[in-house]
Amino acid sequence: MCLTGWELGLSFRQLSKRTMEHVVAISRALSDPNRIRIVALLRDGQLCVCQIRAVLGLAMSTVSRHVAILTHAGLVTGRRHGRWMYYMINPRPSAVARAAMKWLEQYISEDRVILKDRHTLQRVLSMDKEQLCPRPKGR
Repeated sequence: MCLTGWELGLSFRQLSKRTMEHVVAISRALSDPNRIRIVALLRDGQLCVCQIRAVLGLAMSTVSRHVAILTHAGLVTGRRHGRWMYYMINPRPSAVARAAMKWLEQYISEDRVILKDRHTLQRVLSMDKEQLCPRPKGR
């Protein structure tokens, strides 16, 4: 069932403003090459943040910031499992997010960096997560 803006109690102006803000959030999220690489990595399933970090070669805090931006835009969701945080492509994206992901897929699937990341990911997936995500000292 699809509800219109009127049925949700929103005026046309409010609905348009919210849609525009969502488009801007998605555009900002996809304006960084590393965030596009993260989205590409997540196409085949969920990954923990340590696995993403290992493929991209970025600091954990940088990966976390990128994932937060993608999550805010509604492109990615996360779940905690024990001490690991797993991220995946949002299984219930908005129509705007779905269209953006479809558009992105058309242009990145054969990109040299994306293909290299997929190769690196296979190596990372064969590694022990305890080695990828060591516990902080003192815990």
